[in-house]
Amino acid sequence: MRPLSESVAAIVNDDIISTYDLAQRMRLLIATTGVQPTQDTLPQFQQQALISLVDERLQLQELRRVEKDQKFSIVASDQEVGEELSDMAQQNRLSAEAFVAALKSQGIDKETLFQQIRAQMSWQKWIRGRYGSRLRIGEDQIKATQARLIASASKPQYQVSEVFLDAGRTGGMDQAMKGATQLVAQLQQGAPFAAVARQFSASSTAAAGGDAGWISPGELPTEVDATLEKLRPGQLSAPIPVKDGVYIIYLKDKRSGSGQTLISLKQAAIALPATATDAEVAAARAKLEDVRAQIKDCKTLEATVGKTPGVIAGDLGEAETADLLPEFADAAKALQPGQLSQPLRTKVGLHVLAVCGKRAAGAAQADHDQIESRLTGEQLSMIARRYMRDLRNSATLEYR
Repeated sequence: MRPLSESVAAIVNDDIISTYDLAQRMRLLIATTGVQPTQDTLPQFQQQALISLVDERLQLQELRRVEKDQKFSIVASDQEVGEELSDMAQQNRLSAEAFVAALKSQGIDKETLFQQIRAQMSWQKWIRGRYGSRLRIGEDQIKATQARLIASASKPQYQVSEVFLDAGRTGGMDQAMKGATQLVAQLQQGAPFAAVARQFSASSTAAAGGDAGWISPGELPTEVDATLEKLRPGQLSAPIPVKDGVYIIYLKDKRSGSGQTLISLKQAAIALPATATDAEVAAARAKLEDVRAQIKDCKTLEATVGKTPGVIAGDLGEAETADLLPEFADAAKALQPGQLSQPLRTKVGLHVLAVCGKRAAGAAQADHDQIESRLTGEQLSMIARRYMRDLRNSATLEYR
């Protein structure tokens, strides 16, 4: 039951956020992050709670407007919210009932968590549904990313978790720096990084507890790269100001780059002795170029080559460039995954090489689909942030 003394904390386009709503969200933040609030940090919790509530009201208002215009359901149902709550409880090794009871023991109404889950689920569903099918990650983008990863394979790699405070969302760089400083202090005192990231981070990795996986220099802002060079595994960074916000980085592990590149190759070839005449070589080259034009990718190479008599297909496996024939090594180094060489002459024949993959020795290889998924996630996150910025700018907001 709501207290009679509650008053208005904010008004979002005529939608009231009460002081009870705000107090409940603050309790939820404290309970789910494991942070022990102090007199110094309570204002930050209040600010973050209010920011989250305002954003969620704007999101739900926008979704209900779209539902009315488009005549289809977007906002998550009670059943969907309940299922998500059950999943959250299982992650904490509790039943949904025990999870709700644990929150109640800390003075948190179940409806407070329901409202947060409903807004998050519905907004993510809308962003992905509206923009996910429209996004087109071009092959040139994927190949450029592959090339960059290959080029950086000789550099150190870092396994990191991140929290990113968006200056535009927190009220400017000064507020973002102040908030980041307080969060670092709480993390140093034992607050779980993943829980803090889920509640405070504006990065696309927030849903994964800030886990960004293994990254190479150049994937994060230069200011973050400079900090990573100085951190040791297990260390937490100080707040790192960048162009539009502040990062907090936790370095889980670090590994040295490899000077060797492993290349996966397949080939289409025509056997041709070193004594073959110029005419025989020219005829074989023309035949092989015709087959080359028909090859679409590594997966279908053998089937495509098998249709032409006299041309054989072969999987050369994965090898370091130093172990390849000189003719093959020079061509393979210049090609990106998915590309084909021109016919190459060796002592035993003519060969068209297909580069099926490249990776640094000792490192996992990011395949085509993984890179596409990562680029899609980054673009959807950017779209969502711009969308929210526009909603805030056009909203009538009143704080009490």
